[in-house]
Amino acid sequence: MKTILLIEDNDFIRENTAEILEMAGYTVVAAENGKVGVEQALRTRPDLVVCDIMMPVLDGYGVLHIFNQNPQLQGVPFIFLTAKTERSDLRRGMELGADDYLTKPFEESELLSAISSRLARFSHLKPTYDLQANGLQEFLQDAQQTASLSSLTLDRKPHLVRRKQAVYREGDEPTRLYFVQAGRVKTTKTTAAGKELITGIYQAGEFFGYKALLEHSPHHDSAIAVEDATLLHIPGEDFMQLLLRNPEVSQQFIHLLAGNVREREEQLVDMAYNSLRKRVADALLRLHEQASTSAPEQPLIQLSRDDMAALIGTAPESLSRTLSEFRQDGIIELNNKFIRVLLPEKLRRANW
Repeated sequence: MKTILLIEDNDFIRENTAEILEMAGYTVVAAENGKVGVEQALRTRPDLVVCDIMMPVLDGYGVLHIFNQNPQLQGVPFIFLTAKTERSDLRRGMELGADDYLTKPFEESELLSAISSRLARFSHLKPTYDLQANGLQEFLQDAQQTASLSSLTLDRKPHLVRRKQAVYREGDEPTRLYFVQAGRVKTTKTTAAGKELITGIYQAGEFFGYKALLEHSPHHDSAIAVEDATLLHIPGEDFMQLLLRNPEVSQQFIHLLAGNVREREEQLVDMAYNSLRKRVADALLRLHEQASTSAPEQPLIQLSRDDMAALIGTAPESLSRTLSEFRQDGIIELNNKFIRVLLPEKLRRANW
């Protein structure tokens, strides 16, 4: 049974509205002003809030502001009740993040319909999204529908980035989240000695650039197109609003990113403790899996020796010697244009 927090200073309206909601099957927690309402919400997080605007002690705008700032209360659907109909009041409430707005006096059906639609707003979200297909579009459309963020439809035209062109540089302020629609992008860090280390390679269906947005810090690496790439831009402000206001959508996005974080951690452990042959083998397996995702019938690793060496953390000469040894053992097919992994299980199980 869903719990509705009803905050209303008028005794008659509060009691009558509470009775309607209880008859509709909701558990109702009533409060006579905003301060009491927030205290009750902190004791027990409600599933939805119905809140008057003009109240003593703490008005509805103040209540919504506290909900937006408090991690325990963020994301709770919020419906304003008010007798005022001026456009400025409507705009202020929506700018603060209200999900709906009912003008008193309202019909019972209006109230119940508004509550029902707000509570059901996440029911259409999928547990996973196929980003290789049309998953980003579905994810953002669902997120827009869920969060009422019309600006998610803005600045989503494809952006072509030519090979070797920088998307952003280390030290740049983050302004947007990036999604690879086609092609590949690498993220790199440069050591004090000028040596490049690749921290990630992102292909179609993957996000990047999110870490700096989440940390509210400049980018710690640079992003450069490995080949001609098509990117979609998601404005950083909209991305953060989406995560902060909607825990369910936030969980969806975290699910999409968790695999990337785990892979980066494994890569760092490999570089710190494993032999060169083991590191090359692990890198080949990762790149082979990526290639199998985009071209399952003919998975080819198409990455320059310099980029592969930077991904592994070794010199190109050392990489070339190890690849030649793998070719002699019949594990890979090797030429100037691509690498084909012939025996992935041998790479995976060998004791290097």
